[in-house]
This record gives sequence, C-alpha cells and structure tokens, in this order.
Amino acid sequence: MEQPTQIHFNGTSGIIDCAIDWPDDNVIGWALVLHPHPLHGGTRNNKVVTTIAKACTQHGLVAVRPNFRGVGDSAGEFDHGKAETEDMLALIEQFTQQFPQVAQGQWVLAGFSFGTAVAAQVYSALLDAERPLPDRVLLAGPAVHRFGTRSIQLPEATFLVHGEDDEVVALTEVMEFAREHDLPVTVIPGSTHFFHGKLLRLRDQIAQQLR
Repeated sequence: MEQPTQIHFNGTSGIIDCAIDWPDDNVIGWALVLHPHPLHGGTRNNKVVTTIAKACTQHGLVAVRPNFRGVGDSAGEFDHGKAETEDMLALIEQFTQQFPQVAQGQWVLAGFSFGTAVAAQVYSALLDAERPLPDRVLLAGPAVHRFGTRSIQLPEATFLVHGEDDEVVALTEVMEFAREHDLPVTVIPGSTHFFHGKLLRLRDQIAQQLR
C-alpha cells in the first residue's frame, strides 16, 4: 500500500495540514518536526526543518512536518505558541491512534527556532499530564525563552544546537537559557540562524544524536 505524503489532523481551530516523509527501509518510530515563526515566513518546508526530517528518515523514523495554524492549509491564526501547543498535543494523540505500530517505536520531538518553543511547551504539557514522553528532544536555533507562558521542563538529554553567528537569537541568549536548565549546547562555528552553508553539518549532528 502506498504511504501518504500528506495528511490532515484536527486542531483546536480546524485542520492541521501535515507533510509526511517515510524512510526507505524499515520504520523504527516517528519524529514530529516543528517549523520557525509563521509570521516571518516559517513553514514546514523550511530548509532547516527538511534537513532535520531527512536525518530522521535516514534513521528509520517517519517524519511528520505540520504547518502551524494560519500557514498553508492549516486553520486558525497565530497565537504566540499557546494554541500551537494545543494543536500539537492533539496531533500527537491522533497520530498515535492512526499509526499505532509506528507510534510504538522510537519517538523524537524536534523543532527549529519558534518551533523549539512549541516543542518545549509540548514536552512540558505531556510531562504535566503524565502522558507518554518522546525519547529524544532536538532543538535547533532554540528560541524557547521567547514564546509561551508555560513553565518549561526539558529532559537532561535534550540536544541544543546553535549557530555561532546567529543573527536572530544571540548565542548569549541561548547560553543563558541552557545555564538555567543545565543543558549543554553544541555550537556550529560560523553558522547563522538558518545554518546557511552548514546544513550538512547540522544534519550530521542530528544523525549522531539519533544514533
């Protein structure tokens, strides 16, 4: 049976329009990969998002790339991370119901920029609700501290990767956040926020974490 490459889930304001990337070989689980700021051109097709998704599929994970509310065919309006978090919690529940065999495997929660803020809030909400937690959390160009009101909790094994020359979220900001949560940071020298010219290096770093 041919696997879907696009799928809709139901969010708090209507449909969540998602792309799905399937591994070439055996499926060992899935990854939810969240995109950057919707009001600044962020979509599920962002190159950093697709780079992370590629690393995941090469590891055997089905990569789900939703468009946040108000982007593409996804319903609703931008809500600074709050309703976006609720949408993603609904997506996770529906995905696990529709693809139970995939959902029983490894689960990775990943995001880039604004998507890291939503990912962190999703993890914290799952923890508070005592729902199943992802096996790994991968945050690229983290902007966790800039959005949302929920008290953030992240696992010790959270992977933070940031560009040395990030012009959107200063490395000093990320270091302060990492210090507060006692998390290590991987810094890619000479990299900007969008990892221009460094996407292969980013993919290798993600792949190493997944191994």
